Amino acid sequence: MSIKKEEFNEKIFTRINDLINDYELIKEGEKIAIALSGGKDSVLTLHALKNYQDNCGFDFELVAISVDEGIEGYRQHGIDAAVNNAKLLNIPLIQKSFKDDEGFALDDIYSYFKSACIPCGVFRRNILNKTAYEIGADKIATGHNLDDEIQSFLMSFSRGDTVKFSKFGPELDQIHEKLVPRIKPLWNTPEKEVGMWAIINGIEIHLAECPYSNLSLRAKIKEFLNNTESKHPGTKENVLESFKQILDVENIRTVLNECERCGEPTSAKICKACEIKDIVNENLNEK
Repeated sequence: MSIKKEEFNEKIFTRINDLINDYELIKEGEKIAIALSGGKDSVLTLHALKNYQDNCGFDFELVAISVDEGIEGYRQHGIDAAVNNAKLLNIPLIQKSFKDDEGFALDDIYSYFKSACIPCGVFRRNILNKTAYEIGADKIATGHNLDDEIQSFLMSFSRGDTVKFSKFGPELDQIHEKLVPRIKPLWNTPEKEVGMWAIINGIEIHLAECPYSNLSLRAKIKEFLNNTESKHPGTKENVLESFKQILDVENIRTVLNECERCGEPTSAKICKACEIKDIVNENLNEK
């Protein structure tokens, strides 16, 4: 069965627009910073919010932020896709990097950790938040899709980490003045449809898998979910519906302090970024 581009685009953007409206993810006059990696999810988020901006009937500002983690032979194509899509839609792009902000690339430090995803996720979130805060953004829009949300939920569930449940849902409330709230316009959009949108429309995206991702717990859970979904269609939707019920019942809220070293928001005395810098510095000093 052939897919008509116009009908498919209408389906995708209508779902995203409805989610934004139902949860009031964007309000008039706000500045929305889009976390733009150049991958399919972040690029769809960029195009979808531009579409919403053009059709919603009120004014708000869009700006994109890209972060170069420093992965040789992999990252540059994503940066190029981010630059070109932002330019195509006339959305200003702020470019950041681990090297400039932290003093090292991910390639330099990944071997000090069980998984490269540990320092990568911490520093990427830290740089995104600090940049968004500095430019006065009201919210950060991320490209988390339905599959991402389910994977994160099951990862936290398997670890018994119920505190992380507060980070799920299409919108995260502001729980500290220095922590910019996040919104997830693709929250109920399946990953498969995100990829189809990019292909059908001939959108430039970074398709390569991160060379470090296969070592992560997320990769294993993703494979498990995809296999289960192929055998039992509807599994992912059922998991999301179950999670929605938990969100409705539980009033989970994290209380944040400020890191004693850098002043960034954290639930502990020392933030994860500073903890990881200690590990990095110890290893570098040994060398």
